[in-house]
Amino acid sequence: MSSPALDALAAGGVKFDESFCTAPQCSPSRAALHTGRYPHTTGVLGLAHQPFGWRIDPRERHLAHILRDSGYRTSLIGMQHLVERGSERELGYQQVSPVQPAYEEADVAIAQLRELNAGEQPFYLEVGFEEPHRPYDFGGAVPDTSKGVAVPPYLPDSSEAHEDFAALQGAIRQMDTAVGRILTAVDDRTLVVFVTDHGLAMPRAKCTLYDPGIEVALLMRGPGIRRGRVVSELVSNVDVAPTILDALGLKPEAAMHGMSFWPLLNGQQYVPRHEVFAEKTYHTAYEPMRAIRTDTHKLILNLEVGLRFDVAGDIMTSPIFPLVIPRMQGTRPPVELYDLPTDPWEQQNLADSVELRDVQTNLAQRLLRWMEETDDPLLRGPVTSPYLTDALAHLRGA
Repeated sequence: MSSPALDALAAGGVKFDESFCTAPQCSPSRAALHTGRYPHTTGVLGLAHQPFGWRIDPRERHLAHILRDSGYRTSLIGMQHLVERGSERELGYQQVSPVQPAYEEADVAIAQLRELNAGEQPFYLEVGFEEPHRPYDFGGAVPDTSKGVAVPPYLPDSSEAHEDFAALQGAIRQMDTAVGRILTAVDDRTLVVFVTDHGLAMPRAKCTLYDPGIEVALLMRGPGIRRGRVVSELVSNVDVAPTILDALGLKPEAAMHGMSFWPLLNGQQYVPRHEVFAEKTYHTAYEPMRAIRTDTHKLILNLEVGLRFDVAGDIMTSPIFPLVIPRMQGTRPPVELYDLPTDPWEQQNLADSVELRDVQTNLAQRLLRWMEETDDPLLRGPVTSPYLTDALAHLRGA
């Protein structure tokens, strides 16, 4: 995969090898990323766009809100996926530019950075790329096989998979080129964060709580960050907002669930995470599940009957999808437990095994405690969606 700009960003800053999101889909994960709070506490338990209609609770403090109120000029270029397009200023952005191909968003970002760098006011500029969302030819992106194509072991190594991954790599390359151009306009005073919101839009990745669904890229560069560092400690994207505030000398908000890992980067005392948590409640359907992941094990709790793994609508357009349909047969078990050092692709469910009984009990207790401490609505029963409310309103108004 060709990503020279991101490689250079990592070489000039820090790369996180064990970075995870809180939800394997766009809107819930972005809610956690920007608020420092778990998705089920933000009101975003599913997709924000219609017809799904999940919306961030207006009482939530988005990072753009916090920085705007702290005197920063706030700007969004491209995707945000937390509110309907046209409503971005509700999140705290003072300036908004629409979603465009990455090379056009780069043009807008460079122009803004030139203006911002010349001013006295501190700024928060966020660029949200459509690439590499499906379809992978957005903005004219073409498949990239310049460094070959590697298909991960959780998918069939077939011609269809090679075709799909080549298209994905082309979208990544288009985005990467835009990142490189933007970075030429960033000076040494600026903190740069590159992060993805969830795993690849591939079967058994996006929309699942397996590592390919929740492991995400996280790169940082800026003042106080040692060049070329690789961090192996567990971090969650719920930690990113408090870390940014900490790095800027601003106090993270008390309501944030995330913990700043800024001390880890600047040599101060830091107590690493022992686990990360992940969740899914709705995507295109009701699919409630919760997970805890440590360095060595993962426990997934499935709270409703469903296929062995779910495939989002966009992934159904993949030429790989027909090949994995046989693997989806049957229903998912209520509990899944994986030994990650020996089974990194999470193929062998060890739930209820005698050898891991104590591990399973310990992880289940920690997962339940997290759900209780964060007031997970699943503890009170099934969660209904905005679609139900809208449908009943139509019925009563008929």
